[in-house]
Amino acid sequence: MQPNSIAVFVSNDEWPMNGDAIHKFKQNTDLFWLTGIEQEDSMLILFPDNPDQKYREVLVLVRPNELKEKWDGKRLRSNEANNISGISSIVWLDNIYALLQTWIHLADNIYLDTNENDRKSSSIKSREYRFVDEMKAAYPLHDFKRAAKIMKELRGIKTKEEVEVLQKAIDITEKTFRRLLQFIQPGVFEYEIEAEIFHSFLSQRATGEAYGSIIASGDRARTLHYVSNNAECKAGELLLMDFGAEYGGYCADLTRTVPVSGKFTRRQKTVYNACLHLHNYAKSLLKPGINLVDYTDLVCEEATQQFLKIGLLRKSDVKNEDKENRAYRKYLYHGISHHLGIDVHDLGTKTGPLKAGMLLTVEPGIYIEQEQMGVRIENNVWITRNGNVDLMKNIPITVEEIESLMKKK
Repeated sequence: MQPNSIAVFVSNDEWPMNGDAIHKFKQNTDLFWLTGIEQEDSMLILFPDNPDQKYREVLVLVRPNELKEKWDGKRLRSNEANNISGISSIVWLDNIYALLQTWIHLADNIYLDTNENDRKSSSIKSREYRFVDEMKAAYPLHDFKRAAKIMKELRGIKTKEEVEVLQKAIDITEKTFRRLLQFIQPGVFEYEIEAEIFHSFLSQRATGEAYGSIIASGDRARTLHYVSNNAECKAGELLLMDFGAEYGGYCADLTRTVPVSGKFTRRQKTVYNACLHLHNYAKSLLKPGINLVDYTDLVCEEATQQFLKIGLLRKSDVKNEDKENRAYRKYLYHGISHHLGIDVHDLGTKTGPLKAGMLLTVEPGIYIEQEQMGVRIENNVWITRNGNVDLMKNIPITVEEIESLMKKK
């Protein structure tokens, strides 16, 4: 931050459902990353130049109320919050605003946090945006700055400790996938597979799903965010499964495509191996210095060659293609990688050079409408100074590995 600045981070809303019900609370991920606190109605205040050293770093919590706790459960005490966050100055929410006003009057700049994820699309005005409005109304002559710009830089680089936690989420996901390979067969419904995933995650002490699992058999695999998961898996179809465990706040993100009957047809194997080739090619490119724009262009050039090879494109299709709508996009219409961490689509650069410590997915796909087929293969990769480390290297990925593990004993 600039000198003599204060930063304030606020927790997410508790979102109403229907009647008197609320959705399960999910903490603002910037606040969680900074504090480890998952409780609602929390705040973090950072004022490095505060003349009172005690209040240079302050965690704000709702005051425990014994009557409310009988209904809604226990809330953190000061010593518990200190053990989680490492922050020694804990202030109750009902006392904070008088203190905050004094501190802000001493500061020149106020850093506030907003959602600067490029994929955001909600029109709902969440707590962080309402808080921005409140602060600007209360302190109109202060200079307001973007905390999100700094957080994107900080969260984009994963420490080895963060990767250890994410590896645990991946290991849970791996065991679940291996279990599924013995469970899947013609006649099973997509939601039964989803139930197996959820059961396996919780039995391994994961928090739960990192995101809504995509269990898409047959032609439904061409829908990228298919979440209905209500169809029967039929003999001869491919089944695309995109799922991952959340553990310690960190998200695994795996995609595998397997044959419902346990064995790929010749054509399915051809398409699958073309996708696996693209997956391995993309992985070979991910290293410090490359940016995602150039990386994606290179992968898609290779996709064009693969699509020619397996008969999806003709040379004339490529020769006459619209440069704004390349021929390959009929069969591959999404990006190849995204940042991964506390959020599934995590913060990180899209245009600047990738740096050591960044963690990304690698997930090319091939989607063929006329063959009612979708194939996607996704692993999670940590970039280091010497290249990258595939954190999912132990998860079965080849045709031979998948078919072998799907053989019923």
